[in-house]
Amino acid sequence: MNDIVIEKIIRPERTLSGTWLEVIASNLDYHRATFLWKCEGLTETQLRHRPLPSTDLTLLSLMRHLQGVERYWLQHRLADTTPQYPTYRTNPDTDWFDESDPTPAKDVYADYLSACADSRALFPPRDLTRPIPNPEFGNTDPHFILTHVIEEYARHTGHADLLRESLDGTTGE
Repeated sequence: MNDIVIEKIIRPERTLSGTWLEVIASNLDYHRATFLWKCEGLTETQLRHRPLPSTDLTLLSLMRHLQGVERYWLQHRLADTTPQYPTYRTNPDTDWFDESDPTPAKDVYADYLSACADSRALFPPRDLTRPIPNPEFGNTDPHFILTHVIEEYARHTGHADLLRESLDGTTGE
C-alpha cells in the first residue's frame, strides 16, 4: 500500500507574454502547482506534522485553506456562484483547521483538486469592470480578486516551504 498522498507534481510553464488574463491564469496555475510540489511525496502523517506546538499550521491545513480561497474568492466572489464547501472542523481559537479533523489527507487533496478545477471552469471572468462587494475590503473589482488569490498562494507557499524544510530538509524556490 502506498502511503504517499501526492505523487509527482509537474509545474506548468508560465505565460510571460500575452493578455493580462492569460498571464494571470498561467501564474495562478503555476502557484497552485508550486504549493502541491511542496507537499509532493509526503504521507498523511507528514502532511499533519506541526513543527510549532502553538499553532495548527500544517501542510494539510494550508491545503484546506487554499481550497477555501478557491471557492470563496474565485467561485463565490468573482464568478458569483454558490460553491460547495466541505465540512472541516476548525480550531475555535484560530482561523486554521483543526488537525484532529478525521478527514483523510487523500480526501482533502481530492477536494483541493476539485476546487481548483471548478475555479478553472469559471475562467475567464465574465466582466472585468463590475464592482464586486466584499465584506472584508469593501467594493473590489476582478483585477483585485485575481491578484489577491495569487497573493494568498505566494504567502502560503512560503509557509509550505518552511513546513516542508522542517519535515525532511527539502528546500526549493
